[in-house]
Parts: sequence; structure tokens; C-alpha cells
Amino acid sequence: MNLTLHDATPDDAPTLLRFIRELAAYEREPDAVEATEASLRAQLEARPPPFASLIARLDGAPVGFALYFHNYSTWRGRPGLYLEDLFVTPAARGRGVGRALLQALARRAVALGCARMEWSVLDWNTPAIDFYRALGAQPMTGWTTWRLTDAALAALAD
Repeated sequence: MNLTLHDATPDDAPTLLRFIRELAAYEREPDAVEATEASLRAQLEARPPPFASLIARLDGAPVGFALYFHNYSTWRGRPGLYLEDLFVTPAARGRGVGRALLQALARRAVALGCARMEWSVLDWNTPAIDFYRALGAQPMTGWTTWRLTDAALAALAD
């Protein structure tokens, strides 16, 4: 088994979109994906791009990705790394791909002086929760994620 990781380029937009759609199906939202190859390509070409992504390959075949961006901790006075999505194809799970992706991101976070690395996980996703706990990650208690989208976002903007 030859596992490699590489930074996504605009040419990886089709692969990213495939993984995003597979993740949406796994998370029980198969029709929620609005991203397109063209939008992902354009965003990866932007300077600066709004996100970065690592793609994992086993023996040359793409088997997973980690999409992330940087945030900032006002209390700690340093940047952070926010993992938006982590996905490994079912056939490649249990082969160290997810751990390799997270380890690569942790190395980047440390190299950049990030105060933290964070992500969200669905409360029913027991395999992911168990995996994250095994890595030493802890759930945040006392915090609830809030979100504005679509009409509510537009209404507030008016």
C-alpha cells in the first residue's frame, strides 16, 4: 500500500466534488450539494483561495480528502485551523488514510503557530467520534453552533 497526500489544485476540482457528494450522501443530505466543478476550480484559482484541501491517494487512486481554512482565536491571539470536511471512501477506511490526513493538518497547524485545530462532527456519527477520541481530540461542551443561511442571512444583511 502506497499512501500519498497532495495539496489540491484547480485540476482536482472533479475529485473534490465527487468526495463532497459522497460525504453528503453519508451525512444523509445527498441533494444538498450546490458546489460545482466550476465553482471549486475558480475558488482554488483565487488568490487567496477561500479554502485549501489535501487529497489522499492509495496506489495512485484518490481515496479521501480534508478541506480546511484558517480562523483566528482572539483570546489566544493566534490563527487556528478549521477542518470543514474529512472524508475517506468506505473501501479505504481502516487503512490509516484519515489519520494521515489529520496528522498532515496538525503538522501544518503547528508549523504556522496555530493555537488550535477544530472541526464539527454529527452527534450520530459514532465511528467518527470514536476515531477522533482515539486521536486525543475532545468534544467542546457548553457551545452550540449557530448558523444563518439563505433568506435569514439575506434578511439580516438588509
